[in-house]
Amino acid sequence: MIAKKERGKMERRLVASLTQACEQAKPLLPGFCWLTHEVDYQRFPESLVVTWVFDTHSNLANALKGDAKRSIAELTAEALAEAGLDIGDVSRHLDFDSEEACQREHGGDWQRRLRTKPTRH
Repeated sequence: MIAKKERGKMERRLVASLTQACEQAKPLLPGFCWLTHEVDYQRFPESLVVTWVFDTHSNLANALKGDAKRSIAELTAEALAEAGLDIGDVSRHLDFDSEEACQREHGGDWQRRLRTKPTRH
């Protein structure tokens, strides 16, 4: 758990480092669009989840089959380390999704989708 006054600083560090990882990933991962993170600071860092979003389910499936999944884990681990976090096995903090699935299942409403998403990959 992080003290309330430290949460803002941690959030800014996370956003900056994950933004950098996102920009590094775009030219490397076909169909990768963006990423986001969710965290409950009452259960930090175990509650941290970084969701990587691809344009289509097909591009997402291809990324999860190949070396891209390892690259995603490495980029995420580097970003978290840069933000001052050592969380161990980064794969427990990763989730994946697609714009295509959000549009089909939630009408493109990402806030609702992330809030109600039942499982993590």
